[in-house]
Amino acid sequence: MEQTQGKKMDLDKLLRDNIRQLQPYSSARDEFKGEASVYLDANENPYNAPFNRYPDPLQWEVKEQISKVKNIPVGNIFLGNGSDEPIDLLFRAFCEPRLDNVVAIEPTYGMYKVCAAINDVEYRKVLLDDNFQFSADEMLSATNLYTKIIWLCSPNNPTGNSLNRTEIVRLLNGFEGIVVLDEAYIDFASESSFSEFLSQYPNLVILQTFSKAWGSAAIRLGMAFASTGIINVLNKIKYPYNINILTQKQALKAIQHADQVKEWVESLLIERTVLINALQKLPFIQHIYPTDANFVLVKVTNPNEIYQYLVSKSIIVRNRNTVTLCLGCLRITVGTPDENRILINELVSFHL
Repeated sequence: MEQTQGKKMDLDKLLRDNIRQLQPYSSARDEFKGEASVYLDANENPYNAPFNRYPDPLQWEVKEQISKVKNIPVGNIFLGNGSDEPIDLLFRAFCEPRLDNVVAIEPTYGMYKVCAAINDVEYRKVLLDDNFQFSADEMLSATNLYTKIIWLCSPNNPTGNSLNRTEIVRLLNGFEGIVVLDEAYIDFASESSFSEFLSQYPNLVILQTFSKAWGSAAIRLGMAFASTGIINVLNKIKYPYNINILTQKQALKAIQHADQVKEWVESLLIERTVLINALQKLPFIQHIYPTDANFVLVKVTNPNEIYQYLVSKSIIVRNRNTVTLCLGCLRITVGTPDENRILINELVSFHL
């Protein structure tokens, strides 16, 4: 895949006028760096330490540790309340309601469309092909002068496959707005993250998360990697203390056990193969789509019936039968060996 220098982007031109002129809220913790012996600035209760103090609004300690793991400078990292927060912030920063639009692949993660609706921004869908791949030319053809953001998810949800890297590069080179690449499942993929190309593409925003490979969905911590200009915009408009102290402490604890995460990923990749092999033996399985994620999209003869049967057995998968291009499909997350065995046993019983 040939890498080139990304297209020049005018960040000020992309920003909404009110965001460009916004004077952000500033706390004393923003203005003061380091540790003090006495804090009398924020009207906090002096008792019940450490929970009486507001958390670091820019999460510097967590970012410094993430920087070491991801090999990304601290200034290029934004932390959000899940990935959904930076998704929403990007709409709020760059998309003027009832005027601007965004373009996204279809099918993909549903929150892009939901956030577009919440922010009253036109959402333009471009269908993937039969192999769940996209064409940069088709995406660019769907844009106009009011298109501010293009949304990609790779590996994609719910299809599971990685998007063609050459087409991603073509899109980055051909679009003057922002290209968001959601890499929530990148740890399970055979290809590496696009984060190594951040310096080449000032219009690239990469989303990652602690929810999947890191096994920390409960702490709600998402990451956005981008140019310092874009990161500064997100910090400008986020709520002051968006990441609570419990989440920050748990994230630091998780990062200290990064080797455990690698072991989990290796185990899940093995189990993914085991699960696929077992599913292939079932007569009602019509097709198992290639996957680079910790789930498999499976086409079956009777999705609604199988889904309801599994629910009756207290097994929950995701029915994607009504999703565009996913007719007849169930999405199954890779579980532990015991969980996968229980699933397969029940599917065998369903057939019998």
